[in-house]
Amino acid sequence: MFLYMTLGTNDLARAARFYDAALAALGIVRRFSDPDEVGYSHPSDAEIRFWVNHPFDGKPATVGNGSMPALIATSRAAVDAFHAAALANGGTDEGAPGLRPYGASFYACYVRDPDGNKLSAVCQADA
Repeated sequence: MFLYMTLGTNDLARAARFYDAALAALGIVRRFSDPDEVGYSHPSDAEIRFWVNHPFDGKPATVGNGSMPALIATSRAAVDAFHAAALANGGTDEGAPGLRPYGASFYACYVRDPDGNKLSAVCQADA
């Protein structure tokens, strides 16, 4: 449904350290880097799907209230690893890993990156 997604940052080096670690727990790797943006995707994907960048208008990046990318995790252990890596790399906790009331197998965590963007990692596979 989506071609790509972008999140703004005011400190690209800090954001790259955060996303390198947190997304690695989900099998997502950095595939592009320049002074203004970094791009991530699964190694087998031909496209870069997730971008973190300085806003193109030159104004400070701000957090979208109500915005939250939810990233696919292949296992509950991957959700746990994403959450731990996020917190170890400057993120803040918005909801520890666990089952949520959105389905019998909806296992998720919620974090904020160092810029305040909210993210979720979700596994919907049975335990």
